[in-house]
Amino acid sequence: MTSSRIDPASQCRLPLVKRDDLDPRGQAVMDRQLDPARGSLVGMHGPVGIRLHSPVIAEHGQALINFDRQESVLDNRCQEVAILITARSHDSEFEWAAHDPAARRAGVPDATIKAILEKAPTDGLDADDALIIELGRQLFGKRHIDQDLYDRAATRFGNRGLVELVSLMAQTAGTAHLLAAYDRQLPAGKQTVKGS
Repeated sequence: MTSSRIDPASQCRLPLVKRDDLDPRGQAVMDRQLDPARGSLVGMHGPVGIRLHSPVIAEHGQALINFDRQESVLDNRCQEVAILITARSHDSEFEWAAHDPAARRAGVPDATIKAILEKAPTDGLDADDALIIELGRQLFGKRHIDQDLYDRAATRFGNRGLVELVSLMAQTAGTAHLLAAYDRQLPAGKQTVKGS
C-alpha cells in the first residue's frame, strides 16, 4: 500500500537530505555515503537517503556494509544469496531490485535466483546457495533454525562465517523494515516480489 505523502524527489515519505543542512560531520558522512567506490548501490534514492536524516546512524550503518564488502570471510556470491533470501522473505521490492543485478554480477545462477523468487525447493541448486536459502527461510519463517541445519551451516561456514552470515541477514532485514516504514517506492520498471 502506497502512502499519499510520497516526496516526488526522494520517492519516499522523507525529503532528500540537503548537504548544506548538515553539520560538518554529517556532510563528511554524506560524502562518504555517496562515494561511488565505497557507497551505496543506489545513492540517495535508497536506505542511505533515509538514514542520512540521522548522519550518525548512516555512518555506523555504512561501517557494517563496508565490513561485509571488504572484510567478511563470506564471498560476495554467498552475501548476495543471503541478501536475496532476506529481501524475498520480507517482500522487500526495493532491496530485490537493487540486489538481483548485484547477485548476477557476483555469479549467482538464474536457478538460485528463481528458487528464491518463487519460493521453490532448493533441490539441485549449488550446495552453499541451498544452505543459505534454507537458513533464511527458517530464520524468517520459523524464527528459529533447527539444530541439524544449524550444525550443517556451522560446519560449512565456521563460527565466524555463520555469525557474519546471520548478521548480514539481520542487517538486510532491518533495511527492509526501514524502507517499508518510509514507503520507499520501487523504481519504475523494476521487478516486483510481492505476491509472486
